[in-house]
Amino acid sequence: MNEIFSILIPLVGGSLLGILFFGGLWLTVKKLIVTKTPALLMIGSFFFRIGIVLTGFYFIGLGDWRNLVACMIGFVAARFAFLHYTKSLDGKMVKIKKEIIYEA
Repeated sequence: MNEIFSILIPLVGGSLLGILFFGGLWLTVKKLIVTKTPALLMIGSFFFRIGIVLTGFYFIGLGDWRNLVACMIGFVAARFAFLHYTKSLDGKMVKIKKEIIYEA
């Protein structure tokens, strides 16, 4: 039981880091259209997200490769979950915009 719990914590931590990283990327891309300095926003967001994720991996890993593997699995799983979520969300927005355009 203790072994499962010790792998579950890095898995959840990696998932949270993945949600933070890819959520930040999604918000950054959405804001690029309206900002006056898109290059600064993109570079700043990149370094901020990478800094948080690398720090999280460092503290979650705790020098054990099994923790790092579990964290990476959670991170990649969060990527696929976030990709699925944003595709469905963006698809709904496109459908709504098409309905608004064709109604006028």
